[in-house]
Amino acid sequence: MTTTCFCGSVRPFSDCCEPLIAGERQAATAEELMRSRYSAYATTAVDYLLATTHASTRKQYPEEVLREWASSNTWQRLDISAFTETTVTFKAYYIDEDKEPQVHSEHSTFRKEDGRWYFVDGEVS
Repeated sequence: MTTTCFCGSVRPFSDCCEPLIAGERQAATAEELMRSRYSAYATTAVDYLLATTHASTRKQYPEEVLREWASSNTWQRLDISAFTETTVTFKAYYIDEDKEPQVHSEHSTFRKEDGRWYFVDGEVS
């Protein structure tokens, strides 16, 4: 069993991102949502990824594309370099399907509606 959560916190997955992914509680901040979405990629929790993507941009992220991206890579770690109330800048490290190490760098934007945080979009760098 993992001693720490996929998102890089020192807490176990069962006490960190898993309750968010399972719908037992909502992310309190954009950063917490970002961390839980990374863990969702690591665990191929595509339904959570779709549910936490803002309705205005959800069509840009088809389920089959999310599932392929999540399942074809081995997620290594998440580094968050900066965040504000509504943005998170991060690097996601993973091993691709060809067993090559990769880094996905992104500046993501989030929006809170009706008490819930949603991923809106990201600018890949």
